Amino acid sequence: MNMAKLPLKPLSQQVIVITGASSGIGLVTARMAGRAGAKVVVAARNEEALQQLCAEIQQQGGQAAYVVADVGKEEDVSRIAEQAIETFGDIDTWVNNAGVSIFGDCLEVTIEDMKRMFDTNFWGVVYGSRLAASYFIKRGGPGAIINVGSFFGDRATPVQSTYSTSKHALHGWTDALRMELEHKQYPISVTLVHPARIDTPYNEHARSYMPNQPAHRGMIYPPEAVAEAILFAAENPKRDMFVGSEAKVLAWLSALSPRLTDKLMNKIMYHSQYADRPSRSREDNALYEPGYGLHERGTHQGCSYRSRSYYVKMSKHPVVSSVAIAGLGLMALRLMKRS
Repeated sequence: MNMAKLPLKPLSQQVIVITGASSGIGLVTARMAGRAGAKVVVAARNEEALQQLCAEIQQQGGQAAYVVADVGKEEDVSRIAEQAIETFGDIDTWVNNAGVSIFGDCLEVTIEDMKRMFDTNFWGVVYGSRLAASYFIKRGGPGAIINVGSFFGDRATPVQSTYSTSKHALHGWTDALRMELEHKQYPISVTLVHPARIDTPYNEHARSYMPNQPAHRGMIYPPEAVAEAILFAAENPKRDMFVGSEAKVLAWLSALSPRLTDKLMNKIMYHSQYADRPSRSREDNALYEPGYGLHERGTHQGCSYRSRSYYVKMSKHPVVSSVAIAGLGLMALRLMKRS
C-alpha cells in the first residue's frame, strides 16, 4: 500500500483526539479543528480548562468532549479512547501532543524528575500510538497518528538535556512504528512533527533548575503554525512536518557536521534559553501537577517573531515548492555566470 495515497477523511468528517489540549499547541489545534468541523476529543490534567474549551467549541457550533487524563498513565490513555468512541462512535486521528520540559544540566536534574518527564513525553506517546494503531487495525479503515516531537529531538541541546533526550526517544519510536505498520500494509499514516521554538506557555510550565526564568530567545513561531501542520497531516499522509526553517536547518547541519553543531549549540543555546528575570520556584511548574490552562502563548523574549511558518506552507505544496526552488536556483546560476 502506498501510504502517500492513503485516503484520509477531510477534517469536517473526522473524530480527532488531542492530548495536552489545555494550553499551547494542543489548545490552538483543538480550536482550529473545531472551527473546521471536526468532532474534537481533548485530554489534559486541567479539568477546568478542558470544560471551558469544550464549551467554547460548542458555542461556536462545533462538537467536543473532554477527558481528564495524565498520559503518563496507560489506564488514563485508555479512558481517552473509550470516551471518544462512546461519544462520537469512532476515532480517525490521534494527536500525541502532551509534553513538559525541564531546564537544568544533565548532572543536576534528579533521576526522579527525569523519569517523570519520560512518563509524559515518551511513554504517553507510546501508550497513545499503540492504542490508536490497534484500534485502526481492528476497525480495518485508514487512520492517522500524529506525534509532536521537537527540533531538539533531531539535535540534542544543553540546558534542556532531559527534554531533548525524551524527544529523541519519541522520534525513534515514531520512525520504528511507521516502518513496522507500513511493512505489514496497515492503512495507518504516521507523522512526526518537528517544531522549532514555539510561543507557548511551555516555558512557564517547565521545571526550572536555573536562576533565570526559562524562555525562548531568537526566532519564535506561533502555535498556529504547528496546529496548521498537525491538521494538514490529519488529512494528508506525511512522514514529517517541520515547523520553521530553523528546525530543518538544525537537523540538516547536525547530520552534515555534528562537531561544528556542538560548537554552535554551546555558543548559542546557553544564553538563548532564559529571560532577564528571576526564575519561578522549582516547585511552581507542571511536571507533577496540572499547569494553568487556556493560554496559547508564553512569556518569551523573541527578537525575531514569525507570524507563520513558510516551511509548513511549502510542505503542503511540495511540487510547487520544488519548482519554485529550482527556478530560483537557475536564476542564481545565471546571475553568477553574468558576474
